[in-house]
Parts: sequence; structure tokens; C-alpha cells
Amino acid sequence: MTLPGTNGTARHGHAHDRLPAASRHTRRVMTAVLAPAALLTIVAMIALWPARPHRGAGSGDDGRRANGTVISVTEQSCPAGTAAGQACGSATVHVEHGPGAGSDVAVDLPSGPGAPRLRVGDEVVLLYLPGAVPGGHAYTVVDHQRGRPLIWLIALTAVVILAFGRWRGLTSLAGLALSFTILLLFIVPAILDGSPPLLVAVVGSAAIMFAALYLTHGLNVHTSVAVAGTLASLVLTGVLGVAFTAALHLSGVATDEDSFLASIPGSIDMRGLLLAGVVIGALGVLDDVTVTQAVTVAEMAAAGPTTRWLLYRAAGRVGRAHVASAVNTIVLAYAGASLPLLLLFATGSQPLSQVLTGELLAQEILRSAVGTIGLVASVPITTALAALVADVRTGSGSPARPRHAAAAH
Repeated sequence: MTLPGTNGTARHGHAHDRLPAASRHTRRVMTAVLAPAALLTIVAMIALWPARPHRGAGSGDDGRRANGTVISVTEQSCPAGTAAGQACGSATVHVEHGPGAGSDVAVDLPSGPGAPRLRVGDEVVLLYLPGAVPGGHAYTVVDHQRGRPLIWLIALTAVVILAFGRWRGLTSLAGLALSFTILLLFIVPAILDGSPPLLVAVVGSAAIMFAALYLTHGLNVHTSVAVAGTLASLVLTGVLGVAFTAALHLSGVATDEDSFLASIPGSIDMRGLLLAGVVIGALGVLDDVTVTQAVTVAEMAAAGPTTRWLLYRAAGRVGRAHVASAVNTIVLAYAGASLPLLLLFATGSQPLSQVLTGELLAQEILRSAVGTIGLVASVPITTALAALVADVRTGSGSPARPRHAAAAH
């Protein structure tokens, strides 16, 4: 079955292949706009690429770590004054990999907030520190092994995506893998190498946007419109982030982790790192909205006679409904991630005004507010761009300008 406004050829199995084809003039315009942006992104990535892969200073524990399985647990009564809920006693662990592999070793039951609770059969990570505690055990349990459950969780997620999305699901997984590759091989090492974090984030986000969107949704005009709308919204988000970070006098140092990064030799720009997080976080929501708006306009244009203004208004109504739910999603996502922080503030004695204006919570408000503004702005921007390049029909089935047989791919 062929949708109205296509080139007359129906391709099966690819949802984006059935979108209405665009005119040659429209494709030329989008290419003229986006090709220089893509070229500039490539040049910037080459210029900012870290000189050498970063090797973390770490604590040197890798050579003293071992993996094992708990084979017995012996609990004892805790001394008077021990905190409630704390475990006392010892366990026997069979070391499978690392120092002492093949042997059974004794360990003290972990104690303290967040300490792992041991049961027979648990797979654990051990730290081998002989002589660290005079008369104590040489091994200490530091964590549970999570590799196997994580692999099953990721595999289940991939199966669900492929079962529902089929070919589109496969391309979305490929786009996700590419996004993580750029993040881990370019963005993080480049920031650690001393490059300006905001510039690295903008260039890296642009690279992720070009690669992931085209790979997931196909090389066509509708995706190009989404790319252009996303790029414009990212620029707006970055500008707002810079302006309000300065207006709020945020330093980017609000937690112990921030303080540790700020003390690393080489002096990471912590304010730039804060802005980089804002830009990268915004990208994850923007592409969803912009793709939806671009495809909505294209489908409406193909459905029958209309004008660009009517297209814009109709697609704008769809965008408003989408944004209304997406904004709530953004705020709840930040609130969920910061729930321990919110509980900590709730148990404190500081006035609410001081809590809200403190550096730590002000950073979260900045991320939420600037990301929301960029998200809302992406709807009219992308809708307007899509309406401008749409092949509008002004008569009963007659296109406003000649439609070409070439597909948008």
C-alpha cells in the first residue's frame, strides 16, 4: 500500500520508507543547510580528539581484586553499642579469580551503611590486602558481582525492543551503541584531556545527533528536518545554560565528587562540565520530540489539500500534547534521580528558601528549567521547518509544485 504523496513505490518492512517523498528542491535545501553543519562537526571532533587515551589514576586496586562465591556464613551477636541492623560474624568465600584463586578464605561480614549483606551462594568482589589490619583477615568483601544479572537485563531489553520495533528496533539499538561509543571514546576523554567541556559536549552531541538519528530513522528529508530542529534547540539550550549559570553564580562544585574532580591535576572547568551535562541531557529528549513533529507534518501534508499555516497549527497541537507529557517526564526524572537529596533536605533544619537557592539544588533547577525551555522551543522550531519544506497540496490531489519520482533516501 502506498501513502498519498509518495513516489508510487511501496517498500515493505521499513516504517520510515513509507513516509511521503520530498521534492528535489526540498532535498537540496536541507542538504545545503545540514552538510556544512555535519562537516563542521567532523572537523571539530578531529581538532578536539584527545591526544592519548585517558588512563584513570584509580587506586591501584585492580591487581588486588578477586572474585569469589560465598560458601558459608556464620553470624554472631554484636557487641553492645553496635548500630541496629549491623551484621557481625564471618563468612567463607571460595576464590575463583584473582589472588588466591582456588582457595577458601575467611572474611569478616561487611558492616556500615550500604554494606553488602552476604548469603550462601552470593558472588562477591574481594579486596586482597594482607597485613592491612594486624591480626585480621587478608580479604575483605567490597561488593557483589553484578555482571551476569546486568547482561541478562540488557539482553532482555534488547529482545523487547527488537520484538516490537523489528528493523527499526535494530537500527535504534545501533544508534544507542554509537551514542555510547562517542560518549566514552570522545566526550569523556576529551574533557579529561583539558578541552573546554561545553564545546566538547556541543560537538559530541551534534555527532550523536547526526549519526543516531540518520541511522535510526533513515537518510531522508524528514529526518533532516528533525536534525535541524534538534540542532537549533541544542544551541538555544546551550545559550540559556551559559546565561543562567553566570546569572546564578554557579561554580559547578556542589558535591564531594565535584570537589574531587576539581582537585585533579589539569584543572577541569567545573562550570563548563555543568553546562556540558545540561546539553547532553537535553539531547536525549529533544530527538524524540523533533522526529515526531517532522513526521507528523509530513503525514498531514500527504493526507490531502492544505496550506503551510494549517499544517503548522495542526502539527503544533500534536506537539503541545507531546510536550505536556514530556515536561512532566523531565521533572519526574530529575526528581527520581535526586530523591535521596530531597530526603536529606527534608530532614534538615534549613529554611526552604535557603535549600532552593543553595548551589546543589540550584544546579538541578537549572538543568530542569533550561532543558524544559529547550524542549518546548523545539516544537515550534521543528514544526515551522517541516511546514516550510513540506510538499503542500493546494488542490484536490494536485501538488503545489512538481513531485519527483526519486525517494527521499
